[in-house]
Amino acid sequence: MRNSRLLIILVAGLLAACTKPAGDAATAADGGKAAATTVATVNGKQLSSDLLDVFVQAISGGAQEAPTDEQKAQMLDQLINMTLAAQAAEKDGIAKDTAVQARIDLLRTQILAEAASEKFIKANPVSEEDLKAEYDTQVAAMPKEYKARHILVEQKETADSIIRELQAGGDFAKLAEKESKDSSAKSGGDLGWFSPQTMVKPFADAVVALEKGKYTTEPVQSEFGFHVILLEDTRSPEVPEFEQVKPQVEMFAQRKKLQAYIDGLREAATIQK
Repeated sequence: MRNSRLLIILVAGLLAACTKPAGDAATAADGGKAAATTVATVNGKQLSSDLLDVFVQAISGGAQEAPTDEQKAQMLDQLINMTLAAQAAEKDGIAKDTAVQARIDLLRTQILAEAASEKFIKANPVSEEDLKAEYDTQVAAMPKEYKARHILVEQKETADSIIRELQAGGDFAKLAEKESKDSSAKSGGDLGWFSPQTMVKPFADAVVALEKGKYTTEPVQSEFGFHVILLEDTRSPEVPEFEQVKPQVEMFAQRKKLQAYIDGLREAATIQK
């Protein structure tokens, strides 16, 4: 079981590495890379230096430092062992198993899809204008931050009673210290600044709907119990400088371009389910 898991991890690593040599292939076509040589022969099957290079990348995880000659020799032995296991599988007819064929087809599909995606991205680089537009979009989508207090109780009747006390002029913080079962009770129910996305949906929806300085006049039920919420303040989030988040913005912009490309392929394709 352990060896099987190791093989799966190894194959997954190879898959990731197999999509990276696209640039190397282009270099070779330009004469910038030496022709592949045979590094080993296993029962008549030649293992090329290119195959070993891809295997080394998969094992090292794209490490910057090149492996030593000793390490590379060890990796070659591992590649030979994998080849022997694969040949044994072929001999035993395992390659004809439908489940194995499906896995091989999936790996091939994924490799080709990733190679096509890389080719598209290289042919359609994201411009500086695209990056700034994506930055503006992301900034506009950043949610407001809210500062609130709440009182959490188990029964709706208790929450209704607290709301009546507030309407009669009761102090929210003191009621929270006295009635709330939440850990924030000791600080008068103060939750500090937060984004709605960090709260459960009923609570977040209630906070967003409140006016500053107002509290909920109906108990808000969540998985934790019943809340009475006071919205104290709102603010816009701190926006990072463009240059500070440029790599992340570029990633988002590339993903959008790639998604548009895939959407176009779907529209032009004949798909039946």
